Amino acid sequence: MNFLDFEQPICELTERLKTLRQTADASPSVQLEMESLEMQLQEKRQEVYSHLTVWQRIQVSRHPDRPYTLHYIEKMCEKFVEQSGDRNFRDDKAIVGGFGSIEGKTYMIIGHQKGTNTKMRQLRNFGMPHPEGYRKAMRLMKLAEKFNKPIITLIDTPGAYPGEGAEQRGQAEAIARNLALMSALKVPVLCIVIGEGASGGALGIGVGDRMLMLENTWYSVISPEACSSILWRTVDFKEKAAEALKPTPQTLLEMGIIDGIIPEPVGGAHAAPDEMTETLKNTIIKNIAELERFTPEQRLQNRIDKFSAIGIYETLKIPAE
Repeated sequence: MNFLDFEQPICELTERLKTLRQTADASPSVQLEMESLEMQLQEKRQEVYSHLTVWQRIQVSRHPDRPYTLHYIEKMCEKFVEQSGDRNFRDDKAIVGGFGSIEGKTYMIIGHQKGTNTKMRQLRNFGMPHPEGYRKAMRLMKLAEKFNKPIITLIDTPGAYPGEGAEQRGQAEAIARNLALMSALKVPVLCIVIGEGASGGALGIGVGDRMLMLENTWYSVISPEACSSILWRTVDFKEKAAEALKPTPQTLLEMGIIDGIIPEPVGGAHAAPDEMTETLKNTIIKNIAELERFTPEQRLQNRIDKFSAIGIYETLKIPAE
């Protein structure tokens, strides 16, 4: 298991507990010590994770052991049929999608996938989609609407790929088309940030009836590092930028940008991925059931009202000359 800098107290207790478990000594004194260490470990996780700064929460969202889209799909779905390609250029591995069955009900599940090791991260382009990734997502959303199936999107990307080839193939246009399509879909659309939610890369599959975020995630127009580089010409002020951007779920819920926060296990989703999966599955079932009570026309109007209400503005009266 990997540990972040601020998780060192947790790391020390974990290593001590691991050492004891590997000993052949099964005496009562050793068992008591193990039980004591397990209690200390739980208390230390609770202590550390109840006082996270904005930057620390962003670090947790990027934790290398954090569950990604395919983990949730594999654990939640009794059956999943992945769909590939955008029918135009190629299959973008940074976005995965297909029909999945959860407790007998079929959903279209689409999400970013970063990869779990060096080779897979390169294959998945670190979760940064090309235009064909968003065009694949658009194709799958149209397919879901054709068969009247709810859409679930799982967002976890540092941003859309900014390379020259991606720009030549219409990166901005592909994202814009997705925004237009998702705003008018007649089926229920539930968007969930499970890790990073950066810029248009996240928004490209992030327009829906409800936007939820896992507790230790972030969602912003720009990453703290990029913001720091633009404003101060260095990444050294990334923590200051993170505080100013206010990208965490707690603040975004207060501002009305998201609709809810999904709690994570103590120590983050990576500490108990199966528990996190069960929580996510129950949240999906509950929210889709609530959204299906509305007619398609009501959902469309609610979607329009929801996004129209985001932001603060003031109309100024210009005095006549």
